[in-house]
Amino acid sequence: MAVPVSTLLREYQDYVMADRLRRAVGGRLVPRGPVLTLALYARKRLERQELAQALVQKRIPLAGLREIDRLTDEMSFGFWHNPSEVAAFLRGAARMGGHPALERTDAFLRLLTPSERLRLGEARALTVANYYLTCLRLAAPGLDAGTLERTFARLDAVHLPMFVDALAHVE
Repeated sequence: MAVPVSTLLREYQDYVMADRLRRAVGGRLVPRGPVLTLALYARKRLERQELAQALVQKRIPLAGLREIDRLTDEMSFGFWHNPSEVAAFLRGAARMGGHPALERTDAFLRLLTPSERLRLGEARALTVANYYLTCLRLAAPGLDAGTLERTFARLDAVHLPMFVDALAHVE
């Protein structure tokens, strides 16, 4: 089953935003190495996908799961939509003293580059910030199933634009 290119580009965009947030919080949460280029991210995604398929088809031992986990961590794969992953990140961020971008829209907006904010315009930039802040709220303690379902429905209703600089010149 082919994944639409827009979905793959959104996945990369999510990775970039997770990377920026981790770097902003700092400390142990800072990703190792520089942010991956779109091309390198795509290669690592294919590698992760091939490993996962090989594992499911039992062509590699269960130990291959460690490499899948390493790639998942490196790529922040699925970070924003995995409440347990976000909760672990928020616990780490709390130990680091927190960061305004975890709670405030204006602080989160500072994670965008000036050219991204210009390309988005103020209204769409606010949509972007609120979208990602909603993802962070998915992990809020005491969230009941109904609240979680309504939060996911809010996310699904948002048409998040492509905005990351690395995607501005993709043809």
